[in-house]
Amino acid sequence: MPVAVIGVGEHGKRHAHALKRVQGAELAGVYDRVHDRAGDLAAELGVKAFKSLSGTLEAVEAVSIVIPTTEHAAVARLAMEAGKDVLLEKPITRTLEEADELIEIADRTGRILQVGHLERFNPGALAAKAVTHQPLFFEIHRLGVFSPRSLDVDVVFDLMIHDLDLVLWLASAQVRDVRAVGLPVLTDRVDIANARVEFENGAVANFTASRVSTEKVRKFRYFQPHEYISIDFSRRDALLLSVGNDSQNPQIAFRKLEVQNKDPLEAELESFADCVRSRRPPLVGGREGRSALALAEKVMFCIEEHASRVKVPLTRPAGHSGEL
Repeated sequence: MPVAVIGVGEHGKRHAHALKRVQGAELAGVYDRVHDRAGDLAAELGVKAFKSLSGTLEAVEAVSIVIPTTEHAAVARLAMEAGKDVLLEKPITRTLEEADELIEIADRTGRILQVGHLERFNPGALAAKAVTHQPLFFEIHRLGVFSPRSLDVDVVFDLMIHDLDLVLWLASAQVRDVRAVGLPVLTDRVDIANARVEFENGAVANFTASRVSTEKVRKFRYFQPHEYISIDFSRRDALLLSVGNDSQNPQIAFRKLEVQNKDPLEAELESFADCVRSRRPPLVGGREGRSALALAEKVMFCIEEHASRVKVPLTRPAGHSGEL
């Protein structure tokens, strides 16, 4: 199955390298508006550097789109209307209206539309999901050192959206209430944010995301009756602590969950290739990507309300995850 990577910045290069290792997929080439960048990577990998988007789409069956969010809708629309299956980086689009349009096109054309919520393919997250039955409290920290990458979106759409998607997946419930605060620190966008999300089934999740930390932190912990689960995204594993039922002498059991140690990006691309071949729905399709974007939007609206009350100006136009 010939596949191309559209957009070969830092993360797009990772997609291209990983695709070379995916069985059943053939990296036919890469395309980037910066032709020299595409040419250098193509020479390194021994594939073609396409000169145009239309030429790329004519040559392949599927594409991995790794470009700024502002252009997701336009490029994914062209690809699916041309009959190509699409893996689209997160967030799915800039607005919910654009996400709805892509979902409609995928449904109408019968194309695979997978959204790049990579953490669902982390071995630790997959192992934790298998033992999750009634999660009621989540405590999550995702902190990063400042980088010029992904500054076209607020930290909610850049980092926090990973955890919003994971909690929606694990909690399997509708959102009841959202409260949030966030501030610009080093850029004119929200660089640090905290949100509290309540679900209709009684679950509560606390999220903190920052791209102005002095160290990288990835802590994802949650609790269900008599059990505590911790996911380590860096080590790609998960721990389960449980308490025995003997009330006279309760025993705490500690268990490292069994995982298949696999690179999450490679697993995501393998899953996409399998969806293309088998036509089965992806683990993270357009609707799941839209749900994560919708929750991120609610978080941002709460941040904007708080910023208005405390008179801290924000630059994001309401209802958009990025600028055009």
